[in-house]
Amino acid sequence: MGKIVIFGATGTVGVYTSLKLKEDGYDVVAVGRRNSDNGFFGDYNIPYYSVDVTDKKAFDVLPKENVDCVVHYAGAMPARMKGYNPQEYIDTIITGTLNVLEYTRRSEAKKIIFTQSISDCFWMVKDATPIPADIWRKFPLNNDHSVYVIAKNAAVDLIEHYFHKYGIRRFILRLPTIYLYHPNPYYYVNGEKREMWYRLFIDKALAGEPIEIWGDASKVKEIVYVKDFVQIVECCVKADVNGGFYNVGEEECVSLDEQIKGTIEVFSNDENKSQIIYRPEMPDPSEFVFDISKTKEELGYRPQYTYRDALMDMKHEMENNPFEKLWGRESDYRD
Repeated sequence: MGKIVIFGATGTVGVYTSLKLKEDGYDVVAVGRRNSDNGFFGDYNIPYYSVDVTDKKAFDVLPKENVDCVVHYAGAMPARMKGYNPQEYIDTIITGTLNVLEYTRRSEAKKIIFTQSISDCFWMVKDATPIPADIWRKFPLNNDHSVYVIAKNAAVDLIEHYFHKYGIRRFILRLPTIYLYHPNPYYYVNGEKREMWYRLFIDKALAGEPIEIWGDASKVKEIVYVKDFVQIVECCVKADVNGGFYNVGEEECVSLDEQIKGTIEVFSNDENKSQIIYRPEMPDPSEFVFDISKTKEELGYRPQYTYRDALMDMKHEMENNPFEKLWGRESDYRD
């Protein structure tokens, strides 16, 4: 196995991917837009390169030989965009992906792994009917994700072109929200800063405050822990197939009621547990389920984390903050 070059390595899934693959014996190269990783990757004997994927010349610093696989997480996201700048999606996702593909081709890597948003199939999000991996990709036309999904779909089409023209095997992973602990509890919705909903519930559970459950509490959704996601990525690295689209999911979906009860069980103090207030008159939460049969059959994926396992591991990482050198502390982000 040659080198695995990971673009977007300083981001949430990028860090977990880099460390897991290195732990399992792979020759990992971390690439991020940040000028410095504060020496974080060096602590794990992983070389770090600062590369702006929109700049073709910036790729010249990267290894040019013995590259086996490229993992591509780089690109702007609505959840990290203050205000609205659609040009950034075009530049970092479309142009950036073309540049990453050219690097993949020139370095003679055999495969590329790319993450796609659930937004490309949100038109199918209606109930608990499992959404298949191979569906018509479509984008919303009227919200802050529109240009983002247009760009992601264009990136997928470019990757498909490089598969058919150059034989670069492609693994497109469709992601729901990936759950993990990061010291930054905030994200952006329509360009405005908000606390992530599951972090808000954790905060309330830690404080012993009541938690409201709106709408139908039995509605389910995919709750995927980052360490199961990384397992899928490693399955892609090992797989001897041409690839395609694969859904990222768990064995069992989790209802809103189970989500809140689990959060209270793990994060509330026994002497001051949060109370649940049911508000069935309020709007229902969204509900969706991914069909992961293709991911299991073709890649050999076997989910390892139950919802409670994930919460327990998140709590451990919240208490220990293993990526502080790279991401900082929660106090650096809290308003």
